Amino acid sequence: MIMQIDRRRFVSGALGGGVAAALAPWFPAWAQSVSPGIASTLPTVSGNDITLRIARQTMRIDGKVSRAIGINGTVPAPLVRLKEGQTARLTVVNDLEEDSSIHWHGLILPFHMDGVPGVSFPGIRPKSTFVYEFPVVQSGTYWYHSHSGLQEQLGHYGPIVIDPAGADPIGYDREHVIVLSDHSRLSPEEIFRKLKVNPGHFNMQRQTLAGLLAGRDQPLKDRIEWGKMRMDPADIADVSGSTYSFLVNGHGPRDNWTGLFRPGERVRLRIINASAMSIFNVRIPGLRMTVVQADGLNIVPVETDEFQIAVAETYDVIVTPVEDRAYTLVAEANDRSGMGRATLAPRAGMVAEVPPLRERPLATMKDMGMGAMAAGDASCTAEHAAMGHCTPPPADDAAADHAAMGHGAGGMDHSMRDFSVAPQVRRDPSVQSISPMPVDRMGEPGQGLEDVPHKVLTYHDLVALEPNPDVRAASRSLDIHLTGNMERFMWSFDGVKMSDHHEPIPFTLGERVRINLINDSMMSHPIHLHGHFFELVTGKGDRSPRKHTVLVQPGGTASFDFTADALGDWAFHCHLLYHMHAGMMRVVSVRPKGDGE
Repeated sequence: MIMQIDRRRFVSGALGGGVAAALAPWFPAWAQSVSPGIASTLPTVSGNDITLRIARQTMRIDGKVSRAIGINGTVPAPLVRLKEGQTARLTVVNDLEEDSSIHWHGLILPFHMDGVPGVSFPGIRPKSTFVYEFPVVQSGTYWYHSHSGLQEQLGHYGPIVIDPAGADPIGYDREHVIVLSDHSRLSPEEIFRKLKVNPGHFNMQRQTLAGLLAGRDQPLKDRIEWGKMRMDPADIADVSGSTYSFLVNGHGPRDNWTGLFRPGERVRLRIINASAMSIFNVRIPGLRMTVVQADGLNIVPVETDEFQIAVAETYDVIVTPVEDRAYTLVAEANDRSGMGRATLAPRAGMVAEVPPLRERPLATMKDMGMGAMAAGDASCTAEHAAMGHCTPPPADDAAADHAAMGHGAGGMDHSMRDFSVAPQVRRDPSVQSISPMPVDRMGEPGQGLEDVPHKVLTYHDLVALEPNPDVRAASRSLDIHLTGNMERFMWSFDGVKMSDHHEPIPFTLGERVRINLINDSMMSHPIHLHGHFFELVTGKGDRSPRKHTVLVQPGGTASFDFTADALGDWAFHCHLLYHMHAGMMRVVSVRPKGDGE
């Protein structure tokens, strides 16, 4: 069923003071301003009954109206609830004046149903209809969004919940879907234009002279050294709270979306990061979370107080509030420029203290790919030690070791573009730096969370609940460098942009491959592979966590093994929308053995 909205009635109601009543039809039931939650016995939607209509509309965030693209009249889009084992049939009507699409993020399906224009299908033309039909072969929490232009930024995204065919190993009394996102009153095209003209346009947290005089942040010597390298240690996020409102289920911080519970209940929170550019640090002060699912797949339950969730990742957590009080759910942007905020409470109208934004992080030499310069490392030079990022050996040895690395005096700038350590990377102005000493950072909690006084989840904490379906050793290894020029806002893989002429990355059906992602930039990159799950290489053997998206920390590496078990052409890209739009995307092609020979 498609919900119709009388926009004039909505606006007049809001202006007349009936804001809550006016907002009610604007959100799907699960995203209402006060939600009792979704019963675990909610009937599943028949695959033949789902119609999704894409259209332009407006949305109101914290009292301000802005343009949007919604589905069936809502932002976020309706919850699509399926059941493992059914055949889903989703009729998508494009009422826009431009092409559109829907990608079913994390779902395993035939490649021509994946929904990526120019890769797996031609897209949905204006005023036309496309029918997606595929078997549902999995369960868990996923989401869907446009893969056309920059529509996702305007609200073209929604959650998917797939109930298991049998008993759910995760027990709970009540559930809430928590969709995190970001929204700007600027058009996404204007945001992208500003980033191309000045990549630091939205960074309002740079170090200042006043801060220097007050003794805050880096001392003068460090600032001079970073200036010589043309690097900004405050450049954590490309688009920040200076233009973004950070949303929970389409509600701004002042709107205060509220999820209800009864004290003592086990409450399942299905948390989805559907933002365009924002990585969030999620916590509920006073309430521990037990993580039970990552990217839709069950894991051995693990307790934590906070976790970093990259764009396109999902985490399901269980909380058991026993007190008759409200709790604040905080989704703090990783650059600390703003937060999404919601409330969990026994009754509507209750609120809890909202913690202030924490001090924003600054990038370190480790974020520049100097991760091997740990405390006491022989490669730690005097100039790096002076910046406070490592402890050098005795002075005589330090000079000799630095020279032995081929850097020489003042060699830091030279080493940052040493293509000999990455011979496959195109020598191009679009490649600003090559990480000289990247290290595996999957055991780290994320930028700014290294020293918080509580437990923070890392990828090393994730253990698959069931053994992995393929435990073969990889037959080959492939290095892929995440490259870019932050001064020109150019992004790519191995120095090659999607718009450049290139062949797809080839794989043979059934082969087992280890992918090593090397981040040569100072930005975090959530990398998503369509049509497949992969196993993170974290030492967990046949219980390695399986994911469809992995966040590669700046200057770090992340490795995963995957089985090329899905025929066809699949998108492979950074899920920061403007990075993908600027070129950080490739096509992965899986072909039968001997195909094309």
